[in-house]
Amino acid sequence: MHHVQQLINGEFSQSNTSEWINITDPATQDIIAKVPQSTDDEINEAVATAKAAFATWRKTPITTRARIFLKYQALIREHMDELAEILTAEQGKTLADARGDVFRGLEVVEHAAGIANLQMGDFVENVASDVDTYSIWQPLGVCAGITPFNFPAMIPLWMFPMAIATGNTFILKPSEQDPMVTMRLVELAVEAGVPEGVLNVVHGGKPTVDAICDHPDIKAVSFVGSTAVGKHVYERASRSGKRAQCMMGAKNHGVILPDANKEQTLNQLAGASFGAAGQRCMALSVVVLVGAAGEWIDDIKAKAETLVVSAGKNDKDLGPLISPAAKARVEHLINTGVEEGASLLLDGRSIQVEGFEKGNFVGPTIFDHVTSDMQIYQQEIFGPVLCIMRVDSLDEAIELINNNPNGNGTAIFTQSGAA
Repeated sequence: MHHVQQLINGEFSQSNTSEWINITDPATQDIIAKVPQSTDDEINEAVATAKAAFATWRKTPITTRARIFLKYQALIREHMDELAEILTAEQGKTLADARGDVFRGLEVVEHAAGIANLQMGDFVENVASDVDTYSIWQPLGVCAGITPFNFPAMIPLWMFPMAIATGNTFILKPSEQDPMVTMRLVELAVEAGVPEGVLNVVHGGKPTVDAICDHPDIKAVSFVGSTAVGKHVYERASRSGKRAQCMMGAKNHGVILPDANKEQTLNQLAGASFGAAGQRCMALSVVVLVGAAGEWIDDIKAKAETLVVSAGKNDKDLGPLISPAAKARVEHLINTGVEEGASLLLDGRSIQVEGFEKGNFVGPTIFDHVTSDMQIYQQEIFGPVLCIMRVDSLDEAIELINNNPNGNGTAIFTQSGAA
């Protein structure tokens, strides 16, 4: 059985913990590896190592840092297929989605390779009488990242390359549900030349999160994940004097006007609503049909029915949810939607995938006549569930969306420039 390693002071090593967390294939429930709950001593050692490395790393020339990420992006490209296969095995998304996951992170690595221009300060002469101003960008010190299960390549690559390229050192805590692709990316970062102590990796659940939030030598924390955990991280990290950046749950709306190109719109809805099994913070989970667009209901349902659900390695349209608990939560919210009076047009609860009967599968699910007081509208479902609402005008759609307390984005489907 593979045991996921840590990275502390440039050395990959197995934790001394007695507590190990199973990593399972979401399509089969087979245990494919174990990840440690890092001990307090290991977390403290990682932070101490990062703090010591910062003294030297912050003085390293910007061009030297940039060259590391030039090499790193080349290594990621070289290992793209390998990374996608690891990701699919532990996370469940299709191979196409897995490659996209890695590629979107690669874009940030490329950005880090051009860090020299971004690090230029500003100078303003005579901002007041006999006063000139200088603005200088300086690194904070030890920074940390806590990343989610749904994009285990992209989101770590959002975090540590930019932090390191700007002169900080970094503590990374990957999701305990699928850390193996993250660790492979870390191995490639070390191969690219990231020095000892500059990048460190610890593992685990809430105890590790709390240790990161509380440690006095960590100056900033970045988090992506659920709203409940994000609020906890923000409040706890802020209390200990850290800068905290927390990106949390969402309820993204799509407004369809009657003049929209139907074929293009249906294709976009299928991917945005059901792709990655809806496990995306930018998933389009609510469609607002304006006026005569309400007649599109049958077309939306028919398009969703064409999507094929299977194990991620089969590279169909959508794979399983990450865990049995995630599946149970999504099915509970579907049940709640029925109880609250929404019309269930397409039910994905009973889907069976041949050869993968134990998988965490939920098929595309569509509710019509959803109202703003229903739980399926108020909560982020994080599954392949689309809620349909109807309004008479664009102004009414805008008011509906503005009354929702959540982000992250809104789309409009129309051929009208005025809209």
